[in-house]
Amino acid sequence: MNVLENLKLIGVSTLLVVGLAACDKPGPAESAGKKLDQAVDQTGNKIADTADKTAVKLGEEGNKAAVGIDDAEIAAKVKAAIFAEPGLKTLQISVDTVKGVVTLSGSVDTQQNSDSARALAGAVSGVHEVDNRLMIKPNK
Repeated sequence: MNVLENLKLIGVSTLLVVGLAACDKPGPAESAGKKLDQAVDQTGNKIADTADKTAVKLGEEGNKAAVGIDDAEIAAKVKAAIFAEPGLKTLQISVDTVKGVVTLSGSVDTQQNSDSARALAGAVSGVHEVDNRLMIKPNK
């Protein structure tokens, strides 16, 4: 090898060393890229958190709606059962249902009719409890 070739080899080696050293130092584009990556990650995390919270809220609202529908269905079934009973259908009985608890109010003419209305309401699927507030008012 002659001197000229040695100088070329040293020059190329120096350029490689300088180039590799420069790669270790982040430039403006690399810094911007890292910041952009971090911002995207943070935004993705926030979106995921918001989606999770929204899903939980929708689930809760769905459960509330289902309870409302179930209560309306229970009340309708109780009213139908009372109306189907020959001795009760002409009486003034109101039915209210909240979370499976049926409240009977109004008036009946005998204790037997009050007990019958309570038993009919309690036999309906989904009824957890019957609050019998029926007043006994004998017919005149």
